[in-house]
Order: sequence, then C-alpha cells, then structure tokens
Amino acid sequence: MDDTPKQLPHSLPALRDKAAAAGFTLSSEDRTGSLLAALAAGRPGGRILELGTGVGEGTAWLLSGMDGASRLTTVELDATVQAVAREELGADPRVTFAAGDGGTWLEDFDGAPFDLVFADTWPGKFTHLDRALELVAPGGTYLIDDLLPQPGWPEGHQPSVERLLAELDAREDFRCVRLAWASGLLMAVRTA
Repeated sequence: MDDTPKQLPHSLPALRDKAAAAGFTLSSEDRTGSLLAALAAGRPGGRILELGTGVGEGTAWLLSGMDGASRLTTVELDATVQAVAREELGADPRVTFAAGDGGTWLEDFDGAPFDLVFADTWPGKFTHLDRALELVAPGGTYLIDDLLPQPGWPEGHQPSVERLLAELDAREDFRCVRLAWASGLLMAVRTA
C-alpha cells in the first residue's frame, strides 16, 4: 500500500517555495499533514490549537480538513517565519495567528479547551506539557510528531523524547498510541 497523501492543500506548493527560499526545513511532512487533515475533519465545529506554526504547512493541512464552523489558533515564536503563513493563509477567517513564546501563550490562555491540540514545537511537548494537556477537551486529541531520530537533533535530545513518551504513557487520563510512521508520532485521546 502506498501511503502517500493524494489530497494536498491548495496552498502547499506556495508555502513550500517560500519555506525553501527562507531556508526553513522544519515543516511537518505530508503523512503527518494528512493525519492532521483527517483529525480536523473528524471535529465538525471543532476548536483546534497548533503550537508551532512555522511557515504554515501544518496549518494548511489542518485548514484543509476543517469545516466552516471550526476554528484554529496557531502559535509561533518566530514572527518572521510565521509571516509566510500569515501571507498565504491569513485571509481564511477560521484561523487566528498568535506570535510569541508558546510557553507563555499556554500559561496565559484562559479560554475553552480544544478538541485537537497539535504540539509541533518544544512548548506543549517538552515544556509546558501538563498545561497543554489541560487544554484538551474530554474526548479530544493531543498529537505530537518528530519522535523518531531526526538529522540535526541536538546532543541529548533522545533522552528528552524517551522521558516524554514515558510520561504520556503513564497518564491515566489519556489513551495513547505510538505511531512509528512519518517522523514518529504519538496520539493521545483524553478519556471522558
């Protein structure tokens, strides 16, 4: 079976061109993106949080799966990188961009929980994990990627991944599944 996604967001080629021009190489890969779109499609009228906008490739995948009543908030530390996403995707009224430190954003957020949280950066994954998980609604999904060894990982990164996985597996309020697929994923669903 070929697991190459067949339905790509229309904005993906432009985002990839701009990412290449900016030297940005940290975008989610297509199989992860297709899962994001499917998860978003499964939440009609859903509230979605993305931690780590980057240039917006993951954002584009999420938007491609969302219905008209769904809303996406996406947070990125690097405003210059996020500007690419804002330029390509900012006209979509379903998305709100927040520029700033993801950890600070998580600490300060006081709104309703989210149906889907995609943590694609350190805050919400390796830092501020408990806070990110608090923001997942009952029955909601928490997804993280980049758990398999990647080129350019800093020294000592693997033990951080192992600690994170052990912590998530030990939680009784989430049901976790590890996916040794794409860049290495973990999906956790908050038990009701």
